[in-house]
Amino acid sequence: MKHSILLLLIFPVLFSCGKKREKTYPQSMPLTESVYASATVQPDSLYQAYSIVMGILDRVWVEEGDEVHKGDRILQITNTSPELNLENAKLALQLAKENYNGNAAVLHSIADEIQAAELKLQNDSVNYYRQKNLWDQNIGSKVEFDNRKLAFELSQNNLKLLKKKYQQSKNELETQLRQAQNNYQTSLTTTEDFTITSKIDGKVYAIYKNPGEIVNTVEPVAAVGRSDTFIVELLVDEVDIVKLKLGQRVFITLDSYNSRVFEATLHKIYPRKDERSQTFKVEAWFVDPPTTLYPGLSGEGNIIIAEKAKTLTIPKEFLIDGSKVITDEGEIEVTLGLQNLDKVEILSGITEKTAIYKPEP
Repeated sequence: MKHSILLLLIFPVLFSCGKKREKTYPQSMPLTESVYASATVQPDSLYQAYSIVMGILDRVWVEEGDEVHKGDRILQITNTSPELNLENAKLALQLAKENYNGNAAVLHSIADEIQAAELKLQNDSVNYYRQKNLWDQNIGSKVEFDNRKLAFELSQNNLKLLKKKYQQSKNELETQLRQAQNNYQTSLTTTEDFTITSKIDGKVYAIYKNPGEIVNTVEPVAAVGRSDTFIVELLVDEVDIVKLKLGQRVFITLDSYNSRVFEATLHKIYPRKDERSQTFKVEAWFVDPPTTLYPGLSGEGNIIIAEKAKTLTIPKEFLIDGSKVITDEGEIEVTLGLQNLDKVEILSGITEKTAIYKPEP
């Protein structure tokens, strides 16, 4: 009985002593630190085409996937209102020109009034100075002299008012002519805007409307982008964005190409954060792009932020509290350097000969 009890007590001790903890040693190897980002392929200069007028889509000049040149027609929109507005603007422009330059113009009528006023002033001036000379010689009556003087002054004032009216009318008619010209040009431009054209040499990637559907100024009608150049849009977490610099190497894997890795270069960093995803968008250019690419291809990217050809590393899973390891002498504080998904650089605290143990879960 005593022997049985003794065996039961010894068995757990032997079992616990026989359970070995995983041990490893720091290794000297190259180490690369990178920032992870989700990747999406997009054509360079991709833009959404909008109509600046409302109407009905009458004709689609191209199909999705067609190559286009700058200025080529994409969509035709019909609406009779702009044509009527253009005709009205043209008539208003003609009327403004006739009023300003024509023989029956308002200015011509005022000019006739000025000519008549000048003749009357000349006559009143002669009568006034003739009567004044007589009055200076005490010939004639005071009433007749005052009447001549008053008629002369009224003629002077009337001529001044007519000249002022002429200049004011001229300015108003000139302004109306310019406004009519501007309205005509605007109406002409609006009519042209019913044909949506390509702004670049590229490819039509999407047509969002069918003939007969209503087109407005809010919804895009087509998507156009470059066909020979593609970029990689990467979404980077806000905690990593400060580590990025233009020109850094990027390694891209695309779902469509399985495990094949493509190299790219960081080209642009957008400074605005997306509040919904808490990420920043950056762009990279392929060094040697795949032969076939389509908008929207997705994958992953790793942006290289630091590299060392030889450094002392340990697996991340051997760390305790982020900066300690378990050795034969107990827990030791270590100084960390570069890191990747599974390895971390050790700058000080242990050497290649230091045995470290994996913490128990």
